[in-house]
Amino acid sequence: MTFANPAYLFLLILLAPLIAAYVWKLRRSQASMEMSSSEAFAQPGMTTAKVRLRHLPFVLRMVAIALVIVILARPQSTDSWQNSSTEGIDIMMAMDISGSMLARDLRPDRLTAAKNVAASFINGRPNDNIGLVVFSGESFTQCPLTTDHAVLLNLFKDIQSGMIEDGTAIGVGLANAVSRIKDSQAKSKVIILLTDGSNNRGEIAPVTAAEIARTFGIRVYTIGVGTQGEAPYPFRLPGGTIQMQMVPVDIDEPTLQQIASITGGQYFRATNNSSLKSIYAEIDKMEKTKISVREFSKKQEEYTRIALVVLGLLLIEWLLRITILKRIP
Repeated sequence: MTFANPAYLFLLILLAPLIAAYVWKLRRSQASMEMSSSEAFAQPGMTTAKVRLRHLPFVLRMVAIALVIVILARPQSTDSWQNSSTEGIDIMMAMDISGSMLARDLRPDRLTAAKNVAASFINGRPNDNIGLVVFSGESFTQCPLTTDHAVLLNLFKDIQSGMIEDGTAIGVGLANAVSRIKDSQAKSKVIILLTDGSNNRGEIAPVTAAEIARTFGIRVYTIGVGTQGEAPYPFRLPGGTIQMQMVPVDIDEPTLQQIASITGGQYFRATNNSSLKSIYAEIDKMEKTKISVREFSKKQEEYTRIALVVLGLLLIEWLLRITILKRIP
């Protein structure tokens, strides 16, 4: 049993002066005289029920006060069990941060929308190791696999377009993610690859990286981000003025579909914010069954039972005072 407010238990110390006062008062109220013999008072039947029970009301009252203090401390019982398996999911997120990710067909732009939705996805999977790889013209690891999602989310906030040379090296980004997750001991290894373009940089072809991923038993979910046709893109003019211009959306869907097919994953197309959220929700749902973690914890307030005991004690004291002990002061 635990207590929600254990500080109240210090009030039990107050019982000591109450008991001391009772004993002091009892001694002062008793008369005494000297006698040559006490044999007359030792006859059978001289000790009545009133005499034997005269201290019981005080004892009951002290117990009741002690239980009231315990109630103030809010006793709680806890039922808990946990059946968790080490067979969790390791997830590596590979995110495109090329200049085209600043297009505003998603709000406020593709990159910010992707970061926000990915952050919600991470918050919903506290039991998984998750890492982050970013890529544009080249790739680097922003965060290795970790269960410290607070650190991961902070590193997510630092992502911005222009951190590395521009371009779209999908193959290099995927290969980097594979290298970070391939040695994982998890039973399920997943990469979520998000891009808005076609591979135009890097020495590793996307399909080659996908074959490597399949070799290590890694499943890749690919997401193409961008509306159909053209999307508004902010161009900075001399003097710092921003002018929006429509640019064609060029996503290599056949390659992304092939990557997903080779690795046993799935390809998705996100044309707006809501569809991007739905995609991550779908991936989350598909991968939920791969982890075996069950937790249960329940706290139950126990003061109700104790309150009933207090009422019972006070009732017994009252009955004693109006019946057997009626004439005892």
